[in-house]
Amino acid sequence: MQQPSPQPQPDAETQSANPATSRAPTATPETAKPQTAEPQNSEARIATLPLPVTPAPAHRARTRGRHWFLALSFLLVCAAPVAATAYYLWTYAADQYASNLAFSVRSEEQGSAVELLGGVTELSGSSSADTDILFAYLTSQELVSKVNDRLDLARVWSRVPITSDPVFAYDPTGTIEDLLAHWQRKISIIYDSGTRLIDVRVLAFDPGDAQAVAQAVMDESTAMINALSDIARDDAIKYARDELAVSSGRLKEARQALTRFRNRTQIVDPSIDTQNQMGVLVTLQRQLADALIEFDLLQDTTRAGDPRISQATRRVDVIQKRIDAERQKLGLGTGAEGGVVFADLVGEYEGLIVDREFAEAAYTSALATHDAALAEARRQSRYLAAHIRPTLAQQAEYPERMKFVLLVALFGFLAWTILSLVYYSLRDRA
Repeated sequence: MQQPSPQPQPDAETQSANPATSRAPTATPETAKPQTAEPQNSEARIATLPLPVTPAPAHRARTRGRHWFLALSFLLVCAAPVAATAYYLWTYAADQYASNLAFSVRSEEQGSAVELLGGVTELSGSSSADTDILFAYLTSQELVSKVNDRLDLARVWSRVPITSDPVFAYDPTGTIEDLLAHWQRKISIIYDSGTRLIDVRVLAFDPGDAQAVAQAVMDESTAMINALSDIARDDAIKYARDELAVSSGRLKEARQALTRFRNRTQIVDPSIDTQNQMGVLVTLQRQLADALIEFDLLQDTTRAGDPRISQATRRVDVIQKRIDAERQKLGLGTGAEGGVVFADLVGEYEGLIVDREFAEAAYTSALATHDAALAEARRQSRYLAAHIRPTLAQQAEYPERMKFVLLVALFGFLAWTILSLVYYSLRDRA
C-alpha cells in the first residue's frame, strides 16, 4: 500500500516574515474538506498541528490623569488630615490629667423597731430610679452651675490659653451654655444599667484641679441624693403628722362628749349605778320573803285580832312599796332626766364608750406611725456609696494622641476609598 507523501511546510523564517499567513492560513477547497485518513507517523502528525501564535510586544504603562487625581485626592482626604492632626497634637495640644470616680446609690432596707412592732410600711425603696435620676443630674446645667460656683470652672479649664490650644482649652468669656458644652467634653460618664454603677472621669490641665472637680461632683451628687431622701421622709412625716392630728382631735371629741353626758345625767358610770340598785332590790326581795314567812306563821299560831298580825301586814306592805320604788328607779331616770328610761341612758353611755375606745385605738396607731416616720427621718435611708474616691493623677494620659491620629487615618482612608469608588463608577457610566 502506497503511503501518502508529506506536504512541504514553510520554514520558520517564512512564517515570521508573513505573520498574517501564520495566524490565519487561507483555506483552499481541498484543505477545507475533512480528512478521511490521519497521518500514520509522528512526523506527519506534528507537521499538521497549528503553530503557536507569537504575542504582540507589550506597550509601556503611562501615567494618566486619573492616576494623578487619585494620588492628589489621597493626599487631600487622608494624608493631609493625618499630618495636620499629628502636628497639632504633638505641637499645640496641652497635656491633660484625669481623675477617676465611681459610685452607686444604695437604699437602706432594714426597718426600725417601731416598724417591726407596729407593722408600719418601710419608707425606703429601690435605688434603681435614684441612679437614673443621678445619671441625668450629672449632665445637667444645675450641677455645672453649682460646681462652677465652688471652683470657677472657667479658670480651671482656661489655664492653657485658648490661643495656644483652641481645641481643648476653654474660652473664659463663654456663657453657661458654652460651659455646659465644654463640661460634656471634659466629663466622661459611664453608666452600667445592670450593676447600677456610675464611673466618672474628669479631665483638667492640672491634676489637683481634676481631683477637685471630681470631689465637687461627688459632694453635689451626695447632696442631691440626700435631698431626694429628705423629700421622701418629709412626705411620709407630713402624712403621719396629719393622721396623728386627726386621731387626736377625734379622741378629744369622744372624751368631751362623755364628759357632757356625765354632767347632764349626774351619773359617772350607769353600769355601776345599775349594779347598786340591783343589789338594793335583791336585799328588799329577801326581806320581803322573810316578812311573808313571818306573817304566815303568825296567822297559823295566833287568833284573829292579834296586833302582831297587823304589824306584820304593815311590814310586808312597806317592803313591797320599797321594791316597787326601786323597780321604778331602774325603769325611769331621776333628777334632770326624769321621764327618761334608764336603759336609754345606759345605751347612750355605752355608745360614747365605744366611740372613745375606737378613737383611742386610732390615736395609738397614728402615734406609732408618727414615731416610725420620725425614726426613719433620723437615719439616712438613701446614700451615695463611692467605691472609688477621686484619684490624683501623676502622669498626663490625655489627649490620647496616637488614638486620635489612628482614628483620623482610618476615617480618612475610608472616605478616600468611598470617593474613589464613586468616581470610577461615574466614569464607567459616562
